[in-house]
Amino acid sequence: MAIEDNPVSRIKYGEELRARREAAGLTQEELSQRAVMSRTHIAHIEAGRRRPDIADARRLDIVLGTGGFFERFLPALDGRKVAEHFEEALEFEGQATVIRGYAAKLVPGILQTEAYAREVLTSGAFPKSDEERDMMIRTRLERARVLEEFHSPVVWSLLDEAVLRRPIGGPAVMCEQSRHIAALGESRRIRVHVLPFDTGFHALLEGIVSLMWFEDLPPIAYVEGLRTGRVWELPSVVRECQVAYDHALGDAMSHRKSLALIRSVAEDYEHESQ
Repeated sequence: MAIEDNPVSRIKYGEELRARREAAGLTQEELSQRAVMSRTHIAHIEAGRRRPDIADARRLDIVLGTGGFFERFLPALDGRKVAEHFEEALEFEGQATVIRGYAAKLVPGILQTEAYAREVLTSGAFPKSDEERDMMIRTRLERARVLEEFHSPVVWSLLDEAVLRRPIGGPAVMCEQSRHIAALGESRRIRVHVLPFDTGFHALLEGIVSLMWFEDLPPIAYVEGLRTGRVWELPSVVRECQVAYDHALGDAMSHRKSLALIRSVAEDYEHESQ
């Protein structure tokens, strides 16, 4: 049975890992080599700052001969505040110093207004209870609080023009949402680049991706599809995602021109809503 993920449980999990590592006579570096994990990652787990994934736990059990202990008591997020496939990415997002994301059809969660988020979470083929929906809305708004700090994380948002043109929730909701994005861009809190329709095919057209960098850990990539998502830490895959992002960014409008387009779209929605 996994334990609820919170700072106390992660600290206890880390203390147990450190105790069993030392009992086995291994340094963090030696354990990292045998478990095929970075020493820094092990140090963060032992300090309770990082939640190991199931693959980490299984490797630790094998190397330390702990009979599945670390897999059974792996800290797990409680309450399903986000989609299951996004849980690990959410933790990374909270630790990132740089976030560069691409959105193909919907405004990224971290940039959504409450009205827009409510429409997204209310509609769809997989209905949610009011309680579940409201909890997920609160989580999205809490995620957005990282933007209250001016310097970190540094956020770049690459938006397909379809994100702006699809009238989620109707003209009034889209007007508010567009102006919210424009305000963040104008305040220099985020950089926004729009990939216009006339670009045609571009390197990220087939999916969405979020790239994250950290102060003292290797970068990761989160790639998502319909009800699926995966965090990639393998350097070769992360690099491929970074290259694809850079190629798409090269096809996008400048930050200044993107903000002008977003303001224009907001005005169109305002006129339509009147």
